[in-house]
Amino acid sequence: MAAEADGLLKRVLVPILLPEKCYDQMFVQWDLLHVPCLKSLLSKGLGLGIVAGSLLVKLPQVFKILGAKSAEGLSLQSVMLELVALTGTMVYSIINKFPFSSWGEALFLMLQTVTICFLILHYRGQTVKGLAFLAGYALVVLVLLSPLTPLAIITLLQASNMPSVIVGKETRDPLMAGTFVVSSICNGLIAAQLLFYWNAKAPHKKKKE
Repeated sequence: MAAEADGLLKRVLVPILLPEKCYDQMFVQWDLLHVPCLKSLLSKGLGLGIVAGSLLVKLPQVFKILGAKSAEGLSLQSVMLELVALTGTMVYSIINKFPFSSWGEALFLMLQTVTICFLILHYRGQTVKGLAFLAGYALVVLVLLSPLTPLAIITLLQASNMPSVIVGKETRDPLMAGTFVVSSICNGLIAAQLLFYWNAKAPHKKKKE
């Protein structure tokens, strides 16, 4: 029974949260205060927590658009710019084989942002254009991830998102670290705005005399 429980715990933790050597260090030798392994566990745990939280950042906005059957007030250009930044982060991370916990947030935010782009076009009466956009975007991502795209272009796309000044900890990459910090701050602001304006009613237009 104990062996089964140990095996289950190992499958859950390795390699998602801990390297196998750290699992052995902490749960076989019971060195629970081993500093390098604790840092790894906390770093990956925090990263996965942020990834999970990213699922809820834009979903309220998506549901509100669907409920109102309108995307009035949303700028397609602004949403597209955000999509470019998220795509750059995701592609750059996949190409460099960074751990999922460091870029999973960009993936889920990208999916939600693509959905919002489509809904904006759909509720403007441009559903066909929205479907074409989805197909075109998928094709662009495939090309960026393919060997056809030079690494220099991927790096430039990521670097253009923001000036990065913080050295990455989990990926050891300054571009990823800077983007990650700013993205988290902006996502928090978006979520706060959604909560604040969730029940706000649009001002009634004055009746013409």
